[in-house]
Amino acid sequence: MKMGIVGLPNVGKSTLFNAITKAGAECANYPFCTIEPNVGVVAVPDERLEKLADIYNPQKVTPAVIEFVDIAGLVKGASHGEGLGNKFLSHIREVDSIIEVVRCFEDSNIVHVDGSINPIRDIETINLELIFADMETIEKRLDNAKKKLKADKKYQEEIDVLEKVKQALEQGKPARSVLLNDEQKEILKDSFLLTMKPILYVANISEKELSTVDQNENVQKVKEYAKQENAEVIPLCVKIEEELASLEKQEQKEMLEALGLEESGLDKVIKASYDLLGLMSFLTAGEPEVRAWTIKKGTKAPEAAGKIHTDIQRGFIRAEIVSYNDLIKEGSMNAVKEKGLMRLEGKDYIMQDGDVVLFRFNV
Repeated sequence: MKMGIVGLPNVGKSTLFNAITKAGAECANYPFCTIEPNVGVVAVPDERLEKLADIYNPQKVTPAVIEFVDIAGLVKGASHGEGLGNKFLSHIREVDSIIEVVRCFEDSNIVHVDGSINPIRDIETINLELIFADMETIEKRLDNAKKKLKADKKYQEEIDVLEKVKQALEQGKPARSVLLNDEQKEILKDSFLLTMKPILYVANISEKELSTVDQNENVQKVKEYAKQENAEVIPLCVKIEEELASLEKQEQKEMLEALGLEESGLDKVIKASYDLLGLMSFLTAGEPEVRAWTIKKGTKAPEAAGKIHTDIQRGFIRAEIVSYNDLIKEGSMNAVKEKGLMRLEGKDYIMQDGDVVLFRFNV
């Protein structure tokens, strides 16, 4: 699963990417320093793995991962090819969801592409470019569907859905704001609409505002705007996060305590990104390996087994499942079994986040 990090030039987008992935994407105080998208894979923070490792003392611990793509800064006119617009939009089209970084701090030393700090204007600049690109896609598909309608009336349903989305786009609203049922969403699926992708806003603030973020008017404006789309907003100081990411684990903990924070903003972003994509983890545990496996919420046991190996899915017999909380409370799998806390689940079982599972299969 890919998360695309977008934003206007000089809002802290590439610095956020650096902090998340420690991949060292180039940062500079001018637009378009990131032309080719940088890609980094990062572990999803999960303290459950550490606690399971304490029980099993495994040879290795493997977390779930998520992929982040740092996409070069968008500017006005991108949908018409301005700047490097066509390339940027194609990169956005390839990701599953969007993290939009918005600048909410003042700093005369860092140039803003529009000359002043106005987060709502910045959001609308990017969103409008995505809307314009989607309008072009919708109009082409509408023309095509209307031509086919003469020969086959089944295209009327497609036309109705396209018209509904087009109306929202014309009002400056993203496609994700349109209420659609599952069948209607399926009709739109192969259009790869940019504004249909789920979005998370990151409000970049200064270090001195960390303890008074609720008083930051720009952050509050972003939160009000995000409410329209039921989107989450995570305020953080990107510069501090980059510094935290360069430290060892104990040093990170000490710095967070000094800042009065329970966890880093990056951990919040990664967890929120995982949730935004509708993902969760089930766990496997033993002496060879303790591991988190990524699946979509609502996945049934055989499909989850297939994440480990297709043979396990093909020959699925049952899943032996223990709740993570029960396992930690009892301290061992034997103790869990003695108390009758292990469940045997079949092919229709829907996996739950944190299930510790052993799949039985025969091929």
